[in-house]
Amino acid sequence: MNLHYIAMSVQEAERLRQGGRDAYGAPPERRISDGDGVPCRHCLRNVDEGKPYLTLAYRPFSSVQAYSETGPIFMHAEYCTVHDGRTLPPILASSKSYLLRGYGSDERIVYGTGGAVDAEQIEQRAEGLLARPDVAFLHVRSAKYNCYQCRIEAR
Repeated sequence: MNLHYIAMSVQEAERLRQGGRDAYGAPPERRISDGDGVPCRHCLRNVDEGKPYLTLAYRPFSSVQAYSETGPIFMHAEYCTVHDGRTLPPILASSKSYLLRGYGSDERIVYGTGGAVDAEQIEQRAEGLLARPDVAFLHVRSAKYNCYQCRIEAR
């Protein structure tokens, strides 16, 4: 199975960089990275030390409903190239473990799919979950803070 890692879209990233409002209607906050633990959800790489980044509320769902979690994320304040989607994103190798959670095509959690996974087991666990007929996509989240990292789909 080929996995597809889906980052924040180019259109959404540019809208936010140009002063667009976040999921709570607030302007993104501009900060300077200390180089440690500032994963950009557009290029799926960490923001280098001394570089500006944005902190904002993000809801990676197409509608507002009971399961459409909203939370804080970071992204480069200046242009960065969107992740290619074909390779394991660098931000998924920067922690020891992550949360993986499966969703149905209705964007509702598929119970029994969520759990912490060691970083080196992400792809294996993702393939197993995406082989299920009731799982349309996965979210990867921080195991420490539950922050959204990216979406994974089968190709």
